Amino acid sequence: MNEGEIRNILDSIETIEITTIGRSSGRPRRIEIWMYAIDGRYVITGTPGPRDWFANLRANPELVIHLPGGVDVPATAASVTDRELRRRVFTDEKTWWYRSQTTVKDLTQNSPMVELSLPGSTG
Repeated sequence: MNEGEIRNILDSIETIEITTIGRSSGRPRRIEIWMYAIDGRYVITGTPGPRDWFANLRANPELVIHLPGGVDVPATAASVTDRELRRRVFTDEKTWWYRSQTTVKDLTQNSPMVELSLPGSTG
């Protein structure tokens, strides 16, 4: 499957499964999580607070995205620290649920967030 086909799938779904490597155990950890395609970027985030998936990705940024149909795609995660991008994510209509939990300011300042890079892509 080429990058364009992968992006078409990622653009059409919000729930994905990913496998990270446990930061302490070194074992694979598979979870279902929300992922957002915003302005051509793929972002995983959460409400403020510690998250195992985020700690795992900070320790080892390599992950596998499990797409529907049994397609596994390797990816790399980078922590998002840019305030404008973080704010853009939390003001997008797709992330309305997060805004129902707390303020955009709190989300922007305190939420875990990574951007996914696919093989052969620059972001």
